[in-house]
Amino acid sequence: MAFHLLYCAAQEGLEAKEVEVEVSFTKTLPSFQITGLAGNAIQESRQRVQSSLLANDFKFPPLKISVNLSPSDLPKQGSFYDLPIALLIALYGYCDFSELNNQTTQKYFAFGELGLDGRVKDTPSIYPLLFSLLSHSQNADSIFILPKSAQKFYSKLPNLKAYYVETLKEAIETLKNPPPIEILESNLPFMHKNIAGEKYYFETNFALDFKDIKGQERAKRAALIAACGFHNILFEGSAGSGKSMISSRIPYILPPLNLSEILQLASSTLKISTLRPFRNPHNSATKAAILGSAVGQNIKYGEISLANLGILFFDELPHFPKTILESMREPLENHNFTISRLQTKVTCPADFMFIGAMNPCPCGNLLSTSKECRCNQKEINAYKNKISEPFWDRLDLFVQMQEGSQSTHKITSEEMQQSILKAFEFQKNRSQKVFNSRLQGEDLERFCTLQKEEKQILDTAITRFGISARGVDKILRVARSIADLELSEQIQKKHLMEALSYRKI
Repeated sequence: MAFHLLYCAAQEGLEAKEVEVEVSFTKTLPSFQITGLAGNAIQESRQRVQSSLLANDFKFPPLKISVNLSPSDLPKQGSFYDLPIALLIALYGYCDFSELNNQTTQKYFAFGELGLDGRVKDTPSIYPLLFSLLSHSQNADSIFILPKSAQKFYSKLPNLKAYYVETLKEAIETLKNPPPIEILESNLPFMHKNIAGEKYYFETNFALDFKDIKGQERAKRAALIAACGFHNILFEGSAGSGKSMISSRIPYILPPLNLSEILQLASSTLKISTLRPFRNPHNSATKAAILGSAVGQNIKYGEISLANLGILFFDELPHFPKTILESMREPLENHNFTISRLQTKVTCPADFMFIGAMNPCPCGNLLSTSKECRCNQKEINAYKNKISEPFWDRLDLFVQMQEGSQSTHKITSEEMQQSILKAFEFQKNRSQKVFNSRLQGEDLERFCTLQKEEKQILDTAITRFGISARGVDKILRVARSIADLELSEQIQKKHLMEALSYRKI
């Protein structure tokens, strides 16, 4: 029995999962079957593959041909499996791809739909799969065989090692006698900075700029701190005080992205960009739309996963259903969310920065200097009690915004971004691998140490205000971000005091 192997991929949520295309040939009654949860388009490939081979003067082996798509429990859809299946059958007896893949660190991926005359066609499903595959370091040396009709799109992908083919015959000859591959280095058309030996890319087109916001210096300062450490933040203020304006400008000043993160984001947006996602679901969105859902083995990611590596913004926070807010506690703490159904259990990414905005009362005028509040204390308490204490505890910064807060000083988004870039480099140079908001255990103790005076201040605050253990950790992380903005190795008294001032008591 002869055995051949190439690679392809299947979409699972926002991720591309590697698929082994295995073909075995057995000397028994001729047949051709495909196994491994293959969808209708893949089952139909038997006719396309057979016609393409015959049209290109290749004999179809009179054997039992068994194609298996592994892992077998992962659903697979798409006509782009035609090319790897046809290549393995066409090269029967010529070479053993299992040996080829084992002898080198390189894997051979093939994508393309086949016409009945042997033409290799592009499909829209290939593009996001390539983005996702290239974002993983284990595929850095992989070689891809792709449709030539889409070369102008695929050639823009950084570090892609690919052969582009027009026909099945050309693909076969390419594998028989592989020509040298010209690899274009990942020179993305974005500003970048070398930090700790790695390129990090950042936005320079500030479509929304902080200079447009008049006053609100405390809120802008809090936004800068939150962006520096990827901290969750809540803005409370009367209508028109600038809560949404500030929130919508934070994506432009967030820490830079490395190549892997850019490709990871591009796999869902189909666009190479340095701007992190900003998701702003309406408060009428369903729980499934926010958290994600599963039908059978098909996963549909929710807003918390679409905001991965970026921002999830809830405007009018108390108007979101309480069931949604309580369900948000897990992803806010663990930065992932598990969808469990009868046939499926998938852990979805949810590594986002949460921003909330809310009015101080139902009518929205409680903090207004020009309008009278129409709410009584009972209504105000009921409004704020829609948000539970455990949810509040997961927020790092809380800012009250006064209407009409004016200032002559106008800080720009570019100035704020430069401060964050310096702080980000400061963090990386001390061998910190995660944002300050994600520091845990030994890293938290190592990077957020306090001197005797600062410890006494924190202990006093814990006793007086009943701050939880989670709250203490969040205060330390925020203080670390404030110190980083000043490029200070040690968390000083002023840093800790400012961090405490942003804590909701």
